[in-house]
Amino acid sequence: MRLYREAALAIFLMVGMSFAHAGDATKTVEAVNLEKSALKGQVVTIHGTVTKANNGIMKRNFIHIEDGTGKGETASLIVTSQESANPGDKVTVTGTVALDTDFGFGYLYPLLIEKASIKQAGGESASHASSHDHDH
Repeated sequence: MRLYREAALAIFLMVGMSFAHAGDATKTVEAVNLEKSALKGQVVTIHGTVTKANNGIMKRNFIHIEDGTGKGETASLIVTSQESANPGDKVTVTGTVALDTDFGFGYLYPLLIEKASIKQAGGESASHASSHDHDH
C-alpha cells in the first residue's frame, strides 16, 4: 500500500510540474510575430541575441532581440523590462505578449513582450540599467 501511495504521489507531482510550465511556451522570434494574435496575453520565452537596448524610457527599458528566424518585420522583437542587457548579449527573455500598445507621445507598438525577465546565456539575471538612450 505504501508503494502505491508513493507512486501515486510521484505521478501527481510530475503531472503538476508539467502543467506549471504549460503557459510558458518557448517560441522563436518569427513564431511570436506570426502567432501574435493567438499568443496575446500569454507568457512566452524566447532565446536570442540583443541587437539594441534603449534604457530608462517611460520607466522601462526597451530591448530588441533576434534569433536568426524570420525576415523583415518578423526577424526581431521588442521587449520591455526593468532589466537590461547589452547589444551582442545572448539572452533568454520571458514576458507577456501584448498587441497594439500605445504609450502616447508617438510610441505605438503593434507587438511587444512586456514586463519581461531577462537572463544572460549563463543563467544570470540581467542588470537593472538606467542610462537614458531615447532612440528606439
